Amino acid sequence: MAQSVVEVMEDAKGKVQENLLANGADLTSFVTHFEWDMAKYPAKQPLVGVVDTLAKQLAQIETDLKSRTAAFNTLKTNLENLEKKSMGNLFTRTLSDIVSKEDFVLDSEYLITLLVIVPKPSYTEWQKTYESLSDMVVPRSTKLIAEDKEGGLFTVTLFRKVIDDFKTKAKENKFTVREFYYDETEIKREREEMTRLLSDKKQQYGPLLRWLKVNFSEAFIAWIHIKALRVFVESVLRYGLPVNFQAVLLQPHKKSATKRLREVLNSVFRHLDEVAAASVLDASVEIPGLQLNNQDYFPYVYFHIDLSLLD
Repeated sequence: MAQSVVEVMEDAKGKVQENLLANGADLTSFVTHFEWDMAKYPAKQPLVGVVDTLAKQLAQIETDLKSRTAAFNTLKTNLENLEKKSMGNLFTRTLSDIVSKEDFVLDSEYLITLLVIVPKPSYTEWQKTYESLSDMVVPRSTKLIAEDKEGGLFTVTLFRKVIDDFKTKAKENKFTVREFYYDETEIKREREEMTRLLSDKKQQYGPLLRWLKVNFSEAFIAWIHIKALRVFVESVLRYGLPVNFQAVLLQPHKKSATKRLREVLNSVFRHLDEVAAASVLDASVEIPGLQLNNQDYFPYVYFHIDLSLLD
């Protein structure tokens, strides 16, 4: 869920953390002030019933997450593919957003306008020679319409029957004829498609982000309830009835200190439970979104002790 928020907020990653909340509180505050939600998960229910409720809730969130993000990601991919066409050099990028109708001789039975990529150092050479590269080239018909770092895109008008000869001679002189035929209908379709995709992305962004915020909170709250349930069950199994234990949260100053903390706790309380001490259980809580917005969130470690033994 956290990663989906990061991906959706790709243009505002600095604000991701403020959208990862649980019941309106930051995650650290929620965990350290956790209280069991009696309304959602009644304590009088059998444990298997509570677990079933949690599992069904999370399964539904996961199903909805997959369908919603799949639709948004498909839209993003289509938009990115269109945007990529406008990137790159004159040899590879689309020319539909560069050229205009006025650059071409259209609807002529005999004449055609070609687009030629000329290296920058060869501009003068092109101006001197293009009319003589083949017969039937229209004099003074060339015009520079676009440039990039490597060269320029020139128009040239000639008779259709000398196209092949002109292309051959142009290649020999290191001028590249770019295959492009002006189609106003296709250019209009591309522009409308780009506008539609941008509009659809904008329309989906808000509702999807709101859904992610709400359901991230729900998923995180459910996850912490599972952690609390696990502490309770393991404590009862370890210390027996009546229930008499204290659950505690410890936060290491550094994430790297987690292993050392486990070792110390295991050493200090080994005498209370020799069997359990032989296998340190992983019951840590790592806050989602590690290193988001240049902040580190270190795991908490649950441990539980039999109060009667301490007495």
